[in-house]
Amino acid sequence: MKKHIPNAITCLNLFTGCIALFFAFEGELITSAYLVGVAAVFDFLDGMVARVLKAYSEIGKQLDSLADVVSFGVVPGTIMFGLLFGAGASIAGISESYVPFFGFLITIFSALRLAKFNIDTRQTSSFIGLPTPACSIFVASLPLIMEHDSLLAFEVLINPYVLIFLTVVLSYLLVAELPLFALKFKNLAWKDNSIRFIFLGLSIILLALLKFTAIPLVIVLYILLSVLNKSTSHS
Repeated sequence: MKKHIPNAITCLNLFTGCIALFFAFEGELITSAYLVGVAAVFDFLDGMVARVLKAYSEIGKQLDSLADVVSFGVVPGTIMFGLLFGAGASIAGISESYVPFFGFLITIFSALRLAKFNIDTRQTSSFIGLPTPACSIFVASLPLIMEHDSLLAFEVLINPYVLIFLTVVLSYLLVAELPLFALKFKNLAWKDNSIRFIFLGLSIILLALLKFTAIPLVIVLYILLSVLNKSTSHS
């Protein structure tokens, strides 16, 4: 019985992603963004529960990727589509009717990232390339920032060139040969988890000070700390 519990949680991730997708297509980007956060919680829990119960299975691995391609691939692509649609501007002679479709680059590269992850034996205790939940949370934070935070942030993020730039950068990071640490604690010793404790502490401070605006900064911090950690370990 216990072997089915992680898969059931993964299905909740998928179900939440489907609901988020519905709201994204309805133009309710704020609701969709919050649901991405809920899906990310389920995505974290299924792996944690599988480790605690020792309920690993090949079908669980494949199901997790299939759920993630919806919740953290199709949904963020659709949110970016909605943001570009709302920006309503042509780029380099491309009609504003077509510009929003650039958002689905995130969906394509998320699928590529998940396919690579499934066959890459190097990614057992760490990641190579930005994990799809991190990318999705970054994208989902944008409508929240525009809705709740400063007017300056709104003016920046409503710019289609900024949104296209973010789309291209995030798409690249998903498949880049960039080693990133995983938030998996085998114990609570500082020596083994110092980079994780530092990341969590700085993230809490940023979130307390900047609220939704902190979310993209937390993702950037995650990448920078991973690079620093890698260079330090090789020195």
